[in-house]
Amino acid sequence: MQPTPSAPIFRPIAERAVLVEFGTTLDHAAHDAVLRLDQALAAQPFAGFREAVPAFVNLLVEFDPATTDHTTTIAHLRSLLTAKATTRPQPALREVLVCYDAELASDLATVATQTGLTPQAVINAHLAGDYAVFMYGFAPGYAYLGGVPEAIRLDRKPAPVRNIPAGSVIIAGAQCLVTTLLMPTGWWIIGRSPTRILTDDPARPFLFDVGDKVRFRRIGRAEYEAAL
Repeated sequence: MQPTPSAPIFRPIAERAVLVEFGTTLDHAAHDAVLRLDQALAAQPFAGFREAVPAFVNLLVEFDPATTDHTTTIAHLRSLLTAKATTRPQPALREVLVCYDAELASDLATVATQTGLTPQAVINAHLAGDYAVFMYGFAPGYAYLGGVPEAIRLDRKPAPVRNIPAGSVIIAGAQCLVTTLLMPTGWWIIGRSPTRILTDDPARPFLFDVGDKVRFRRIGRAEYEAAL
């Protein structure tokens, strides 16, 4: 049976967690179900609840095995799913600046060639994307955004490239990400952003919350340099 937002699959993980799967591919309906359950669980936690970690189409629910077990946890999660649906708060809209100057966008011309577009058309498509934060992962502040337009979707590169600067705006498939550290990547580098994703605020370490909407705004090289 394939999981769906209305009929998720519950998978026991080790002795201290349950994975609730709402789908198997990147899907807005499944992700919305993840966020609704995450919100409901935050409002009505169970005895022994430790943490919930939302991802693209699933929610990992961790618990204290000295207090509860898989069966009790799954029963509580089922009760939340069958309860009257709660209305999700309106997601915040976050603006991210991006400069597409050729020196900061080493793969822009290649993306244009492989998609049959001009570099300007690639830029226009990227700016027109409907982006939402689906999850964090891989490195601190790495917020995976869904919503890259079909016209500029490419598979990852055959091999990663090292030493990609922080702030690089990268795409692969339907996803987009703004890097926060000097790291390798096999994604396509189409711009760079001076917007700070790591906030240095212990109470709110990242700019985005999972579920937030993101809008990219184009800036020139001079504005980029001034914003650093």
